[in-house]
Amino acid sequence: MTTFPKGLMISAPASGTGKTTVMLGLLRALAEDGLVVQPYKSGPDYIDPAFHLAAAKRPSFNLDTWAMDGGLLDAVAGQATGAEICIGEGSMGLFDGVATRGQTGFGSSAETAKRMGWPVVLVIDVGGQAQSAAATALGFKSYDPEVHFAGVILNRVASPRHERLTRLGMERAGVKVLGSLPRRGDLALPERHLGLIQAVEHPDLEAAIAGYATFLREHVDLDAIKAAALGAEAPGTSTLPTPPAQRIALARDAAFSFTYPHLLTGWRAAGAEILPFSPLADEAPAKDADLVWLPGGYPELHGGTLAAAETFRAGLRKHAETKPVHGECGGYMALGEALIDKEGNRHQMAGLLGLVTSYEKRKFHLGYRRAVLQAQMPGFAAGAALRGHEFHYSTILDEPDAPLANVMDADGNPVPETGSIKGHVTGTFFHLITGEKA
Repeated sequence: MTTFPKGLMISAPASGTGKTTVMLGLLRALAEDGLVVQPYKSGPDYIDPAFHLAAAKRPSFNLDTWAMDGGLLDAVAGQATGAEICIGEGSMGLFDGVATRGQTGFGSSAETAKRMGWPVVLVIDVGGQAQSAAATALGFKSYDPEVHFAGVILNRVASPRHERLTRLGMERAGVKVLGSLPRRGDLALPERHLGLIQAVEHPDLEAAIAGYATFLREHVDLDAIKAAALGAEAPGTSTLPTPPAQRIALARDAAFSFTYPHLLTGWRAAGAEILPFSPLADEAPAKDADLVWLPGGYPELHGGTLAAAETFRAGLRKHAETKPVHGECGGYMALGEALIDKEGNRHQMAGLLGLVTSYEKRKFHLGYRRAVLQAQMPGFAAGAALRGHEFHYSTILDEPDAPLANVMDADGNPVPETGSIKGHVTGTFFHLITGEKA
């Protein structure tokens, strides 16, 4: 059997336990030890991979059993070629997923770990308990016997006595303790309404990651971590998604940054040219681009700047007269008529679609999406089925254009955010992960 780089999954019983801090510190510490580290993210998160890249100096990729078929999972796994160890970061709790099976599974981190052959390192917040934390660990260890369980890292330990009691419980339960992290309030990454701030916005990300690595070295057995990694069978030969055009003008700045790494890597691998431009810097897309693509991000934080970006908007409108423009989530909002920020200020957007969105009255939209296109969009014909993920707080005040797709949640229930099409312009509230193969 051909083996693949050994790996581990860093997971937790729930969100908010500190696994991202552990992940970033571990990536950097292993890289400092001279290892070529390949990071991954389980699930549809598009913020964490940028932090992984900063820590490991190697692009991170999403593995998603709900959205991705076996071929795409293999292609994404194949990005670890040349690495010496893989480290995946889970999402939510280890076994959390959706209720209805997707292309290869339910989207849980446990499924990703099993498919990749990675043992799980469980980060447990032991605040407010001691020996009882072992019951949690034991439950996770025994819940699915097919999941390899490497051990636990105790987080937010209050004192040496607290650590001693917690370790006693783990010893009694037969759970290996790989590290014990003292409680430190300065380790939390800055957050906003979608979770972590973007890596590009962190005031001093390099210093923060270096601090996490030092902290991990002092309190985690790195040799035991490396020894716990296991190799998996090499993935089958498959390719990443193909590009929707040859020359793609891609908005890229603090307002527009949410694009899945496997898409851009696949586009480039197939020979497409990515032409980045910044709407916030009032840059127009390249005149010779075949397609303009506006990713999601945080346009609601930059409404005034975008409203004043006349060069950007004029270039966008000129392109849309004859060639396609597509926007996802924040990019979709920027293509609309107006965006109302949380203070109630109305900002004029590109006006290529009639969409009007508001953050004044926040409404949470979260979940996987399956969309069957009613009309073509860049890269896909009418009737194609797409898989993606939606995550935003905006409310639709007006969406007058023709619907782009019939959109459903993970259980097949219709959702009202259908996207829009008008002329050469299309937009969706979900972030594309992949198209289903016929």
